[in-house]
Amino acid sequence: MTSSSKRQRPFLKLLSLFSLVRGYNIIVLVLAQYLTARYILAPQRSWWSLILDYDFFSIIIASSLTTSAGYIINNFYDAAKDQINRPKKYILEHLVSQQHQMVLYLFLNMFAFIFASVISFRAVLFFLFYMLAIWFYSYRIKRLFWLSNLYSALLMILPFWAITFYLKNFEALVFYHAGFLFFLILGRDIIKDLENFRGDWVHRYKTLPVVFNDSITKWIATFCLMLSLIPSYFLIQHPLGLMYYYFALSAPYLLLVLVLLWRAKDQKMYLWLHNLIKAWILIGVLSITLIYQNP
Repeated sequence: MTSSSKRQRPFLKLLSLFSLVRGYNIIVLVLAQYLTARYILAPQRSWWSLILDYDFFSIIIASSLTTSAGYIINNFYDAAKDQINRPKKYILEHLVSQQHQMVLYLFLNMFAFIFASVISFRAVLFFLFYMLAIWFYSYRIKRLFWLSNLYSALLMILPFWAITFYLKNFEALVFYHAGFLFFLILGRDIIKDLENFRGDWVHRYKTLPVVFNDSITKWIATFCLMLSLIPSYFLIQHPLGLMYYYFALSAPYLLLVLVLLWRAKDQKMYLWLHNLIKAWILIGVLSITLIYQNP
């Protein structure tokens, strides 16, 4: 091994870890939780009030640690099919051995449990349920076409229910936001199954494209993405400041995604579509700051 490759190895290991825990997704999750709390769930509270709230901080950390651990266990069970679907990503992430990945998985869950125990016994129960639900998804549910996508989308929004229960805001507006996000994630997850068809077929994962075909799967994805427009319609009936334009533009944006979806025929195009929806979710997270900005 050359001196240059030795210097690069620690950096590649860090990059591998960042990819394993989906560092980008965790950063967006933390940002989304804080923005949701400040502008939607508890607009009467100041930034400093939230930042200095140790219990709220513990919920954010426990959510991030549990979600990171979830990505690792999901990666562990999907290793064989990822060799087919994402060979470059597979090579990068396996610079960290599976043994070390499992150690990290246990440590992340352990620290999440510690942070949850600081909050309350109910928080401990919530995060234990979340940990087990993620493990069961990776181990079993992911192979069931009739449940996999719904279950995955519900798991993705669970961290937001953690802060909702803590801040005790159960207004209709909160459920509209949750519904919009849920259907976007559900549609994206189904498109991701189209992207991962080869590996799923080889390793007998019973996803929608494997059990049915591309056309039926596209119809289901279309239906789910169109359903997101129902909570979007109710949201624009509320005072949302400049965020109104985000929901108003969701219909033409998703229409463009659907046009491209029905033209898509290969993995590269499905990946692009998956990222288009991911980008729209990120734009939505950032636009939360515009709720109290009037046109």
